[in-house]
Amino acid sequence: MTDWLIPLLCGLGAGILSAWGVGGGTLLLLVMTLVLDVDQRTAQGINLLFFLPTAASALWCHARNGCLDKPVLRHTIPPALAAALLGAWLSGAVDPGELRRPFGVYLLFSAAMLLYPKKNKK
Repeated sequence: MTDWLIPLLCGLGAGILSAWGVGGGTLLLLVMTLVLDVDQRTAQGINLLFFLPTAASALWCHARNGCLDKPVLRHTIPPALAAALLGAWLSGAVDPGELRRPFGVYLLFSAAMLLYPKKNKK
């Protein structure tokens, strides 16, 4: 029973935190790699799949409320898709152990940015 219960509770908790804007996806990555012993590349793929329904619902809500800047979208979506495909190809070509260090640096940098926010100049 615990083979599926703990991952289910982790996903549910990450989903709730994501809905609150806390960064549930990052926490889900940490739980999968550190607690559930999931390979980092697999955990990142699961995290991306976890993000898709959230992003789709946010896009639908913003479109319904007229909050999308369509000219900007036309200019940003093609390079974003190309960068995503390039990143996916590169991550498949790199050893998963090599991905841990840059991801750890990214998490530390993100935490520092949250702890020491840039002050707005008026």
